[in-house]
Amino acid sequence: MVEIKDSWFTLQQIDDKTFAISEYGHWEKVHSYLLIGEEKAALIDTGLGIDNIKRITDQLTNLPIIVLTTHVHWDHIGSHGEFDNIYVHKDEEDWLIEGIKGLPIEQIRKDVSRDITIPTPKSFNPETYMPFKGHPTGLLNDGDEIEIGNRTLTIFHTPGHSPGHISILDNSTGYLFTGDLLYDGTPVYAFFPTTEPVKLVQSLKKIANLSNVTRIYGGHNTIGLPSSLLAEVKNAVKELEEKELVRFGTGIHKFKGFSLQF
Repeated sequence: MVEIKDSWFTLQQIDDKTFAISEYGHWEKVHSYLLIGEEKAALIDTGLGIDNIKRITDQLTNLPIIVLTTHVHWDHIGSHGEFDNIYVHKDEEDWLIEGIKGLPIEQIRKDVSRDITIPTPKSFNPETYMPFKGHPTGLLNDGDEIEIGNRTLTIFHTPGHSPGHISILDNSTGYLFTGDLLYDGTPVYAFFPTTEPVKLVQSLKKIANLSNVTRIYGGHNTIGLPSSLLAEVKNAVKELEEKELVRFGTGIHKFKGFSLQF
């Protein structure tokens, strides 16, 4: 087992070649994931940007790293600027280049600086914090397959939480990385003007019908949810649609293992 002691990041080894890199000192409890292949490594998201996640990935692999962005929200692109190869779904290319739509910098700075429970690095100043902006190396589409060397990752376009949100299936292990489409503990949200409840539910249907998932890894809270949760998702979606609740303003809907907020 690999052990890394760090002042900001917490490392959890999922298997010999898969790691969760977490930021538990912040209220978001955000996770990024490093998947190591034989030829390169894939880093799914880069965290808050309060501290530099590359300090951790440098200790885990010497292979070239490609960054796969589940979605362009500030808490998932924080260390993008530390990496040379960044990929994003085509529907959020403009968000990465021009900035996150519908979210003022004042709100981002307020959110990044609140409810922090451990000391932050001296380099972090919430008053000047800026989310990453830059041109991606390449664009992702639904059904794309990313080969990192004896490990193939399939890209699923799963919009709703944001227009270009993706989920990623590691075909070699059955791990499904769901970003902000599915996690536990706090509600998955689709109540901002840039979200779409109907598309979120369609995306949940999409992943719920995948047959080869062994474990679910979301972008926040618990690391590693059982694949049986997908059956609960199917039931939840059916209930929401039958009750005509898939629309803005219907509030928080709680189910076994997860919740949604519209």
